[in-house]
Formats: sequence, structure tokens, C-alpha cells
Amino acid sequence: MISTTLTDVVHEILPTARIETLDLNNGTGIQLYLMNEDYPQDRLPQEAALKLMEQPYYWAFCWASGLVLSQYILSNPELVAGKRVVDFGCGSGVVAIAAAKAGAREVVACDIDPVAMQATYENAQLNQVCLTYSDNFDNIEGHVDIIIVADVLYDRDNFPWLARFAERANDVLIADSRVKNFDFPPYQQVDRREGCTMPDLDESAEFRDVRIYRASF
Repeated sequence: MISTTLTDVVHEILPTARIETLDLNNGTGIQLYLMNEDYPQDRLPQEAALKLMEQPYYWAFCWASGLVLSQYILSNPELVAGKRVVDFGCGSGVVAIAAAKAGAREVVACDIDPVAMQATYENAQLNQVCLTYSDNFDNIEGHVDIIIVADVLYDRDNFPWLARFAERANDVLIADSRVKNFDFPPYQQVDRREGCTMPDLDESAEFRDVRIYRASF
């Protein structure tokens, strides 16, 4: 099944690509609208490459850390069951969907990219779960029980968010495969699993090594 809305977005830069359903096959039962597995990977014209760098299609892939964190949450539903959850930088919405499937009372999917919001909305419908949406973390009002985060630490400019998360909620789960020698108290490693971005980007082994960190108060 193809998402015509999201396919129209990628056609602006990748005319032969499409956004279609893909089963994650990680034991979660989650399906997502993602870039087709045989998407064009030839060298892009300079103008198209610059556009893609300016506004990457992060939402069109299920990154390894999101894949692993969704699996971890559904393996440990007590982490989110009955709680108000915020998925920060939700991208495709995979972790938010996992939290909803695990019995969260409310899941707020948060991303500044409006197309990521659209992708998350369509993916939530695909998986028959209900989410709340916010394009600004600071506009989320009320108590938050737990913040869940995957694949946002690729940029060192995002590191200050670690402290903000710990100030905002009683519990924080971070999944990451990019930061080596992670040392950000009060976060402690609670799990480590191998994951693969979908569709497969043929990333090196180090980026398939996903670690989950938790700060709980």
C-alpha cells in the first residue's frame, strides 16, 4: 500500500521513489509507511542533493534506534502503561506507536518537521492507534510521566536536551547508536541490542549497535 501524500513529498527530489508500507519484522507487529526498499540511490544532481541536505527525509526511514526502542517498550510495557508519554523527535512515529500499543494513557508525538507529523499521523492510522500531536516541545502542557527519544543525538547541538528531558519528566528513555562513551549522569545504560535501519542503508556495524539509557527519579 502506498501513501500518495508522502510519496508526493519525496517526488519533489526523488521522482522515482515512493512511500509504501513495510513490516518491521521485529516482533512488534508494527507497519510503517517508509521509503521503498529499492529506492533510487544513484548520485543526485547538485540542486537535488542540496535540497535533501536542507530538509532530510528522516521520517521516511525507521532508524535502528527507533526500531530497537519500539521493541524494548513492547517487551517492557510497564514502562509506559497507563502513563502520559512524550515521543520527542518522533520522525516516523514508530516509538510513539509502540508506546500506544503498550497501553500508554496518552502519547504526544512531537516533531518540528510538519511532514514528520503527517507521516506519524498516517502511521498511527495504519496501526490503529490514537496519538496526540505537538510541533513544539515547550508547548506541551501538564504533567509528563516519561519522555522517549530515539536517534536525536547524531547532532552534538542536541546534547543540552538531555538535561531538559530530565527536568521535564520523572522518567526518560534514550536510544542511540551514534554517541560513543556516553557519559551523561543521571542516565544509565539499561539495555543493548542490534538494530538495522529500514529500509537497510547498509550502515557499518557500529551504527547497528543500539544502546538504551534511562534516567528515572
